[in-house]
This record gives sequence, structure tokens and C-alpha cells, in this order.
Amino acid sequence: MGLTPLDIHNKEFSRGFRGYDEDEVNEFLDQVIKDFEKVIREKKSMEDRVHELEEKISHFNNIEETLNRSILVAQETADEVKNNANKEGKLIIKEAEKNADRIVNDALAKSRNVTMEIEELKKQAKVFRTRLKMLVEAQLDIIDNDDWEDLFEIETDDQEDRHIGEYSSTDHR
Repeated sequence: MGLTPLDIHNKEFSRGFRGYDEDEVNEFLDQVIKDFEKVIREKKSMEDRVHELEEKISHFNNIEETLNRSILVAQETADEVKNNANKEGKLIIKEAEKNADRIVNDALAKSRNVTMEIEELKKQAKVFRTRLKMLVEAQLDIIDNDDWEDLFEIETDDQEDRHIGEYSSTDHR
């Protein structure tokens, strides 16, 4: 360890026959003691200041480290959110495509069913028309049949026979 102000203060020099002036040496030693005490106080003050600044630096380093970790976590979270959003978007698109395919397929199936129903109705209409035509033609055939003429003739013959019979019975009386 180095000299302390107390070491300087307590230092005694041996006296020689022609040595230094004792008052002058004492004054000089007093001045050295004062300056040395001042340097020691300044050194202590500087050490305290250095310690304080080191604590602040440590604190700011901790803050910086925490901020860096926070930034990394935020970046990772942002990347994760972005990836999840992309995945969810792809799933939504896939689901929408499935729904669109299902809707189109349902519409096509309904269209086919409607077309089949229309064709069936057309067939039924043709059958009905054919049957109606056949019925009307049969009725026309009945109307055009000579049996009607015979019926009219038979009736006329019956009436003549009745008239003749009436005359004949009156003539025989």
C-alpha cells in the first residue's frame, strides 16, 4: 500500500549537522499532506462517481438487453401472427372453394333434376295429346259412322210402319 497523509505527517527525519531547514521541510510536508489528502479525496470521489456510473451503465445495459429481448419477442410474435394469418387465410380460401364447388354441384344436380322433370312433363304431355287425339278421333268415327244413318232410317221406317198400321187398322173396320 502507498503512503497515506498520516504517514507523511508522522515521518521524522534524522538530523544531520548540515541538514535541511526543519521549518522549511515541515512547511513543505504540510503542503504535500494537504495536496495528498486532496488527491485522495478526489480519488475517492472519482471512485464513487465511477461506481455510480457503472451502476447506471449496468442498469442501462439491463434495459437495453430487456428491450432487445422484447424486440425479438415482438418480431417473433409478429412473424407468428403473420404465419397464422396466412394459414388461416389459406384455410378460409380452401373452405370457400369447397363451398363454391358444393354450391355449383348442387346447382348442377338441381338443374339436371329440373331438366329431367321437364322432359318427363313433355313426355306426359305428348302421351296426353296422343290419347286425347285418339279419343277425339274415336268420337269422330262414331259420329261419322253409318250406324247413325241406319238409326235415322230405322226410325223413319218404324214411323212409316206405325202410320201404315194405323191406316190399315182403320181401313179394316
